[in-house]
Amino acid sequence: MVAGSVDGLEADIRRIGAELAAAFPSAARHPLKTFDARAMDLAASDRELRAALFRFVDVTPACRSLDDLARHLGSFLEELPERPAPIAAAMRVAHTRAGRAALGAAAAAGVKHMAHRFIVAESPREALPALRALWEGGVASSVDLLGEATVTELEADRYARRCDDALRELATAARRWPSRPALEADSVGPIPRANVSVKVSALTPLLKPDAPELGRRDAEQRLRPLLRVAREHDAHVHIDMESLDSREAVLELVLELLSEPEFASGPSAGLVLQAYLRDSPEQLNTILAWAQSRRRTPPLQIRLVKGAYWDHELVQARQHGWPAPVFEVKAECDRNFESLTRRLIDARPDVRVAIASHNLRSVAHAIAVSRRSGGPDHDLELQVLRGLGDELQHALARQGLRVRAYCPIGDLVSGMAYLVRRLLENTSNESFLHEQARGTPLERLLEAP
Repeated sequence: MVAGSVDGLEADIRRIGAELAAAFPSAARHPLKTFDARAMDLAASDRELRAALFRFVDVTPACRSLDDLARHLGSFLEELPERPAPIAAAMRVAHTRAGRAALGAAAAAGVKHMAHRFIVAESPREALPALRALWEGGVASSVDLLGEATVTELEADRYARRCDDALRELATAARRWPSRPALEADSVGPIPRANVSVKVSALTPLLKPDAPELGRRDAEQRLRPLLRVAREHDAHVHIDMESLDSREAVLELVLELLSEPEFASGPSAGLVLQAYLRDSPEQLNTILAWAQSRRRTPPLQIRLVKGAYWDHELVQARQHGWPAPVFEVKAECDRNFESLTRRLIDARPDVRVAIASHNLRSVAHAIAVSRRSGGPDHDLELQVLRGLGDELQHALARQGLRVRAYCPIGDLVSGMAYLVRRLLENTSNESFLHEQARGTPLERLLEAP
């Protein structure tokens, strides 16, 4: 790209970013209003405190009483070498029965409140009013049925049934929603209203790094019927990518199934590309080569994300003495995200593109690149996480852009691993939300990484 072209693109990014920021002024003033701001500020400023609080969030479902909750919280906080004043005050009251009851009640309410900001409802049926409200406001949704890795065949069967039921129920309900042309089609053709995200690790207990073929074949038995249901009910199935040790097996499974004549013309389907992985450009090579050779209709959708398993991947690599598979410097990940964005947009219409980010620079960059390619706005989908990108999603919708909210559904126990990842991801000192909260000028937030 020549210098003049780069300068022009940067000017477009700054202009688009400013327009979006102006569309949600309340978020610019109070960017963390979706969190308990005090707890989040403390967690963002102290790594050890953050770890203690998130360990507590993770064990909350196993606690059987308020006293039990308070004891667990107290034991985690006692490990801190230094305690901020609010934490010290909480510790003082934890040594009496009445104090523990009060602390346990406050902790339980806080975790429940936090969980409900991220998790829409316990079932697809209970979530329907919220999903319809999003649609009526110009925001589509992708339903994620919470449930991490399964350990038994019964659990895998149960998760597959939940996905089957969700596809049918959402597709039936969505037919009654009002028309929203911006959400229902792009230059390639119609886009299903119902959209369900599926985790392959929840479709089989056998997805192991040392025996990928076994897990892939077991998951195939449950994924294949889901693709048939999605095709029958005109719904979209999106396959989430999880930790690195299952990525290749998941990718091979999805591309293999979608290559079969049975699925050559449907259903609409997609998978995830994680930009924080150093080898993600090579993975994209594989995906694009497949897409260009198949010319599938509807085309495969690629959801580009930064990645939510950074801590897991880094810890596992260090334990084994492996090179880090993820970028350890945020700017490097951001640069890779933008490079992958350009490649995906250039690959249209062989693929559909969904850019998933809350980073204003990343979103503005995707819009600017898409417009410079000559494509209409409705050929680009922008995705946010429910509870974290609410202000951004409404700003995008008000601009007439196609936006989708990723909406987790499930009970608190199933949602804890998800919740902790979201908190870790968004209380990092280098996160966009944290920089906004510190009052970093908009010009700085829109600078090239």
